[in-house]
Amino acid sequence: MEDTIDTAPAPDLMTPKEIDAEDGAVRDWFADARLGLFIHWGLYSVAARHEWVRHRERLTDEEYSRYFRHFDPDLLDPAAWAREAKYAGMRYVVLTTKHHEGFCLWDSKLTDYKAPNVCGRDLVAELVDAFRAEGLHIGLYHSLIDWHHPEFPIDGLHPQRDDEVAKAAASARDVTKYADYLHGQVTELLTSYGRIDYLFFDYSYRDHVWGGKGPADWRSAELLDLVRDLQPGILVNDRLGIPGDFLTPEQYQPHASMTLGGRRVAWEACQTFNGSWGYDRDNTDWKSTDLLIRMLVDTVSKGGNLLLNVGPNGRGELEPRALDRLRGVGEWMRLHERSVYGCTDSSFVAPADCRYTQRGNRLYLHVFAWPFRHLHLPGVVGKVEYAQFLHDGSEIEMQVIESEQLAQNMTLGGLPAGTLTLVLPVQPPAVDVPVIELFLS
Repeated sequence: MEDTIDTAPAPDLMTPKEIDAEDGAVRDWFADARLGLFIHWGLYSVAARHEWVRHRERLTDEEYSRYFRHFDPDLLDPAAWAREAKYAGMRYVVLTTKHHEGFCLWDSKLTDYKAPNVCGRDLVAELVDAFRAEGLHIGLYHSLIDWHHPEFPIDGLHPQRDDEVAKAAASARDVTKYADYLHGQVTELLTSYGRIDYLFFDYSYRDHVWGGKGPADWRSAELLDLVRDLQPGILVNDRLGIPGDFLTPEQYQPHASMTLGGRRVAWEACQTFNGSWGYDRDNTDWKSTDLLIRMLVDTVSKGGNLLLNVGPNGRGELEPRALDRLRGVGEWMRLHERSVYGCTDSSFVAPADCRYTQRGNRLYLHVFAWPFRHLHLPGVVGKVEYAQFLHDGSEIEMQVIESEQLAQNMTLGGLPAGTLTLVLPVQPPAVDVPVIELFLS
């Protein structure tokens, strides 16, 4: 993962609801889940200074090998990770099987550069089993890039991009041989761990840098056919450089529901706690829990999913700052999950500093900035039969202030026709983002 991505146009992109009836029920889970856990874990967790450390510091295979020799996740407890994800309200997980560094977390038969050869464990197997036991849908991330593979050509993203000696020595590398390896590893992943619900490829960059690689190099169409043959009903993202099942905005929040060619499409925002996907020990740029909740609400209010990332450390633990955020999100979700799961955007226009989500005849008003006493909802008079706080189920008084009413002393002036006014307490509820549940007539 990185902040800048190259996503090819996808005019034929499918959404989960457009899949044929046989696979539709399998894929509808994605639109209902709304919140997932992303896990970036690899040798870079030992370096502890961003998952692109090899690229950034132009490290050679020999220099990077020290992280392979010292990767020892002795404190890993897969069941504990799964419990934290479940408590946080995640409905699915996406685990990095191999990042751009080329190190594999599973027992691949196609390389020696893998976890079992250094720590004696198939980490993908352990983690998939643990998350599946908690009832989460299983997703796998797999990098199309591999800076360790001997046939992966050096290009403008490669750590040795400025090393003329290395480039000369690598001049005969054959990307077609690497593509065979890529397809072989994807086959291993999709035939070794049971049902896989989601595959996150990362990423095509044909026009991004010199020597960039795209669908022809990965043989993307062939690869996608292989994936769907091996795992019917699986969801695949949009980063093969050809149409996928959903869009993947990264490290930004779209301003509205996402469309292609004027047609709404499924999408998933992938976001970090602190700007780094992998464990970054000295990074202090952490998002607060209430900001993460507002990002989740903002995403669902625009019809999207949020994939929220953690970067475990080199010993296999989630650091305290990450646990604090996960548990904070989980506490909010415990009280407010029905304003998230199965919800989407609404045709009603929310007041300033608020977001609507909706599921059927339940309209959820998320209040980002607490007002004094009154909250005015345009266009809903006669359409709401009851209002309550979601966190405790307590009633909220509703008023209709006629448009011709004059403001005088303690009397509110008239409001635009169709405006419903909620009368709120001066003090906001003791939750990160208060939610008002409106029951529509």
